[in-house]
Amino acid sequence: MMDRDDVPVGVGGEGGILPNGTILPNVGGYQAIIDQGMSTAGECRYRQAIPLAQRGRLDVNSNYGLRKAFLPQGSRRYTPLQQPTAQQVMIDAVSSGPITVFLMGAHTNFAIFLMNNPHLKKNVKHIYAMGGSVRSNCLKNDSSGNSGECSQIGNLYPQDCNPYAEFNIFSDPFAAYKVLHSGIPVTLIPLDATNTIPLSKSFFKEFQRRQNTYEAKYCFRALKVIRDTWLSDQFHEQYCMWDSFMVGVALSIMRNSHNHDGENEFAEMQYMNITVVTSNQPYGTLDGSNPLIKGNSIPKFNVQKNGVHSGHVQMGMQDPFCLQKGKGKCQDGYTKEDTGEDTARVLVATKAKPNNDSGNSLGKEFYKSFLHVINSPERPGRFDIRRQYPFYMEVLYKPDFGKKMRGKPVVFDMDMSAGDFLALLYLLKLPVELINLKGILISSTGWATPATIDVVYDVLHMMGRDDIPVGLGEAFAVGQANPAFAAIGDCKYSKAIPHGSGGYLDSDTLYGLARGLPRSPRRYTAENCVKCGAPRDTDNPELRQPSAKDVWKSIVESLDPGSKITMLTNGPLTNLVQIILSQNASSLIQGVYIVGGHIGYGKGDLFTVPSNEYAEFNMFLDPLAAKEVFTSSVDITLVPLWMQRRVASFRKILNRMNATTQTPEVVFAQRLLLRLWRLQQEHYRYHHMDIFLGEILGAVILSGNRHLNQTFASKSLKVMADGDITKIGSMIIDEEQGKQVTVLENINPETYYDHFARVLGDYRQSAVLGSFLEQERMWNTKPENMNIDHNQQL
Repeated sequence: MMDRDDVPVGVGGEGGILPNGTILPNVGGYQAIIDQGMSTAGECRYRQAIPLAQRGRLDVNSNYGLRKAFLPQGSRRYTPLQQPTAQQVMIDAVSSGPITVFLMGAHTNFAIFLMNNPHLKKNVKHIYAMGGSVRSNCLKNDSSGNSGECSQIGNLYPQDCNPYAEFNIFSDPFAAYKVLHSGIPVTLIPLDATNTIPLSKSFFKEFQRRQNTYEAKYCFRALKVIRDTWLSDQFHEQYCMWDSFMVGVALSIMRNSHNHDGENEFAEMQYMNITVVTSNQPYGTLDGSNPLIKGNSIPKFNVQKNGVHSGHVQMGMQDPFCLQKGKGKCQDGYTKEDTGEDTARVLVATKAKPNNDSGNSLGKEFYKSFLHVINSPERPGRFDIRRQYPFYMEVLYKPDFGKKMRGKPVVFDMDMSAGDFLALLYLLKLPVELINLKGILISSTGWATPATIDVVYDVLHMMGRDDIPVGLGEAFAVGQANPAFAAIGDCKYSKAIPHGSGGYLDSDTLYGLARGLPRSPRRYTAENCVKCGAPRDTDNPELRQPSAKDVWKSIVESLDPGSKITMLTNGPLTNLVQIILSQNASSLIQGVYIVGGHIGYGKGDLFTVPSNEYAEFNMFLDPLAAKEVFTSSVDITLVPLWMQRRVASFRKILNRMNATTQTPEVVFAQRLLLRLWRLQQEHYRYHHMDIFLGEILGAVILSGNRHLNQTFASKSLKVMADGDITKIGSMIIDEEQGKQVTVLENINPETYYDHFARVLGDYRQSAVLGSFLEQERMWNTKPENMNIDHNQQL
């Protein structure tokens, strides 16, 4: 949009840190430094403070739904093993000469860069960082009319574990400490200053009036949906101009570089001696919380055994050591003012300056500058998605099945792994007289983050099935949400999924292929309504993203009398257990086909938890849900791991697909399968790609094709959900306490491969839009015999 495709973008990296503290090249920054091992999977002691779903990572990852609704389609995209890493981009940039660094999040990437490249530190002239909180400045009036400081300095919530930290610094306190104590000049813009520049009503109103560039429109629309979905009526007092204010202060100081006291237009500055608290007293505590000294004869990174890094390290937002009613006692991430030797002299912004024009309704000088710059005609954005294409249209494609008889009603519960999308294509290709796919439920506790729901919408749009509702499930496995604040929670099970290659990064982008799909008019949005439980209606409440419960309810209401639903689950059983526990839901379920679980025949597939040899991912990722399902009254057909492995040959399935009719869905499936296979051959991080290939099997068994020679056996099964991590998620045969389950025991793999390729190659119920390129050609061509105005929406 901004015509800056020349700017390199670095993300992740597969390097690790050895137990002795040796930092290997290209550490990805997915974990806090003290928790970083040799994998991108791992703990979330700090990250768990950030909400996962709405008003958290889901809204940020989708920019509240505006990312796809507004931004143009660029030519650059993520591609596995080709995407520049964060460390390489920093090395290239800093090596080129003197440079200034802006930090607006966790300091992990830059701290690793400094620790691994000390010879390049001389090229970094200054660091500007948004984050931290030094002094409390949220004054309040008591009943006597006197002012007193509030007890909370930071902005974490709930306050009963750590009232001192701010999110950016708390995300990796040790990294922030290394940056602050690097010897490079640092200017910090903490909450002390940003709390004094909230997004005021007068600023909001003026911004609404002045939207002269695409970037201004994009920013305002984002701010508006944030305001409209804010939980309280205090948005204009609580939402501050955090990162943008830091950039404004930094650029102003840089323009006035001859002033060494940080003189600038927007903030009052003061030098302070501060440090970053990385552990809690008493120091030298060996309570197992501190990876720097835990189990190491020599502490990592040469920290002192009884020094400031040797105390108790906060273990999460429910750490008993930290919890204290009213005000918690942990200080991890606190940018603390101190007089001791272990401090750094830092230039700190303390307060936003008022508008120089006292008669101006914009109360802060930065308000005025921000609106001027964001609306400046110099170097403006080129276009949004609607102006990028002269005949852009948003069209919903819904099939007309006429008088065709409908097959058995099916609901597909998927966690959006690569194999799930192949299974979805298969289900969409089956004759509607055989399988009537009524809805899709998204499990957010599996292999992809919730925002990947947009890829599901795009696949449905490609296949002409914009009529199928998609419901978003809960963000946390059973028992993992914080009891005091359900928006955040632990990652006891989800920590087994890698964040980098072969994990979330690839699932969220469908291994770099998602951008090649047609763009659906349907997408996740933060739009909401009062009758749905929101504090107020947004501009377009009809666009609200339905929950899994909403979609299930609507499907049940649409059933013909006497009809029941068959479910297929391809991920953790989080959604299914909620449905089963809802009133009378079990009586509406004909049966459930569960892809997952491991019964004998070798080891499980939990490769990131080597101590657990017999669990399978779908059971492990929500074991309490699985346990509940396997004690319920619903009929279960299990497609276990060892059967999935029998049909996990990339070579054979690709050979069959190469020989079939090349429908758009065959072409897309081939590209995905070929990419997975090549990645498995090229890099050890992708050794597990064949587990996704086996996920297609559940959908094929559900279809009931008799030529597959499938056989079943009844077994009494029980899921282990409690106790030692080495047993959680495993499945045992228990004749006394187990549930009778129909288990797939055999299938003809060759017939299976032929059948899957033949179904996808059938010209019936084929894609209406084969790819984004096809959609792009359509948007660049005036439709024949139609008088359509520019950017008409259908």
